[in-house]
Amino acid sequence: MDWLFEFPELLDIDTDAIDSAVRGFAVWAGGVLDAITDGLGGLVNGIDWLLSHVPWPLLVLVVVALGWKARGRLRSGVLYGALFALVGAVGYWEMMLITLSIVIASVLISLVLGLPVGILLSGSDRANRVVRPVLDTMQTMPVFVYLIPAMILFGTGNAPAVIATVIYAIVPVIRLTSLGIRQVDREVVEAAKSFGSTKWQAMFKVQIPQALPTIMTGVNQTIMMAMAMVVTCSMIGARGLGMEVINAVNRIQIGRGLLAGASVVVLAIILDRLTQGWFSDRKKGPGGGKEQ
Repeated sequence: MDWLFEFPELLDIDTDAIDSAVRGFAVWAGGVLDAITDGLGGLVNGIDWLLSHVPWPLLVLVVVALGWKARGRLRSGVLYGALFALVGAVGYWEMMLITLSIVIASVLISLVLGLPVGILLSGSDRANRVVRPVLDTMQTMPVFVYLIPAMILFGTGNAPAVIATVIYAIVPVIRLTSLGIRQVDREVVEAAKSFGSTKWQAMFKVQIPQALPTIMTGVNQTIMMAMAMVVTCSMIGARGLGMEVINAVNRIQIGRGLLAGASVVVLAIILDRLTQGWFSDRKKGPGGGKEQ
């Protein structure tokens, strides 16, 4: 009766063949992959160079100003600036800037790729049905799986971290861009077309502005997912706060891990509150986004 409790293994998938195929592709396309690696590494290093050459008091003041503008209250800006400075006070300023550089690079690429895809999907039900399972797979796949092909194709360091982060974090901006445009009142769109607007004019002058709060929510979620993934990518050599967390785990240093982890949380909270304030202002108009 064992056959009733032991499921038969009918499919014998050759995983070694998959590994060999990916490695073979990495060798065949080595020149292109190296160029992509150099480009992404240069982007991250350029952002890090820019941030590191800005005086730290000015960066803190920028955070204060952004927080004040986004939340509508000076005390909110001061709070975010104080939290931002607190990370440097515990000795993680340079690591935080590296982490922030990887996040910014990943989010920029995610938006450049994700926004056009979301706009295109919003206008085609068939394309939306085809792409939806792909997005579901990308969003539910364990994050560690993305590290393997990224490392095989692009080596270790910040460049594969950006690739893995983009794949993981791009889904929300695609989904919510498409959803926001689809939710725009059809009568508003028809009214624009009746006044002579073309399909694309109605898209960029009516639908996208109307869908902007939802799109900004997608941007916020992309930033948060990128922040989470950057820490995981320290396992393939991404520098910054994530590497400090990994080192603390490997050496079983609780205090070091708590400080590094708390710094990640502080940076994530600041990014989340600032972007939430932006799309709240878009949604509520003047006087919106007043909560702390």
